[in-house]
Amino acid sequence: MKRIITIAVLLLSVVSFAQIKVLETVPVEKLGKVNNNYIQKIGDEYTVYYTSIQNDDEEGSSLRKFTFKNVNNDYASLYSIIMNGFGASPLYDIKLELPNNYIWLHYTGSVIPEKATVQFMVSSKEASSATSNVSEPFVKDQINKLFQK
Repeated sequence: MKRIITIAVLLLSVVSFAQIKVLETVPVEKLGKVNNNYIQKIGDEYTVYYTSIQNDDEEGSSLRKFTFKNVNNDYASLYSIIMNGFGASPLYDIKLELPNNYIWLHYTGSVIPEKATVQFMVSSKEASSATSNVSEPFVKDQINKLFQK
């Protein structure tokens, strides 16, 4: 009887103090991609990765990102805001506020409407890391591809 109790206690202690735990994973979904730029979805959080062609760090071009949650269908709203900017006359910059960043959508016009471009100009809200980055220019078709529309 003592052996059964001892074995039961040992098994119980091994189970309760295990070093390996199985954690729930959320699938990572890569949405549209244009060149090195892409959008990634993890749960309800979207991250836009873009190639920075100019930044305050003077490191040259590098991959940067900004993230937001899809609270009130914000992913579709961002797409609509960007696409509506292409049709504005005259073209003007649009300033957006995200939880950690400010984003300016900088539009440049052309005589041919299909050649108008937009760039993401992203700056951090944090005073300690007041960096500013500018993405490469995107035409309307590239935005459609990036957002999988």
